[in-house]
Amino acid sequence: MDKIIHCKVRLNCSRQQSFEMFTKNSNIQTWLANSACIEPYVGGKYELFWDTDNKKINSTIDCKITALEINKLLCFEWKGPEQFSHFMNIAEPLTHVSVLFIPDYENNNVTEIHLVHTGWKNDENWEKARIWFESVWINALDNLKNKVESSLR
Repeated sequence: MDKIIHCKVRLNCSRQQSFEMFTKNSNIQTWLANSACIEPYVGGKYELFWDTDNKKINSTIDCKITALEINKLLCFEWKGPEQFSHFMNIAEPLTHVSVLFIPDYENNNVTEIHLVHTGWKNDENWEKARIWFESVWINALDNLKNKVESSLR
């Protein structure tokens, strides 16, 4: 059975605002990456950079958006940081992230985000990377929630 990462978070903002936190460069740079180059269309770039002096490491350089439905769904390829790059960043296919934006039908200013990261191979190195990323995604979504909540104050 394939191993996946599935994280979720409830944000006190609309689906459109939630979606834009993942698709606008200026927004994603406030909670996830130091720099970004996102082209929000299928086949567009989904490149995030954590080391702006060396964009080839610790980045998702050359990753693409694989599916997009405005305010509902965003899917993109994903690469690993330097310590996992020797296997993650050359895998065919790369790992894959799907983000679903689910409205709270009782309150249009609440959105539940489900993030699913798939494509993990079945060996010790891949399992270490998956466990590491599970923690990273949980922390990232916490950062996102804190960012959204602080903007409401």
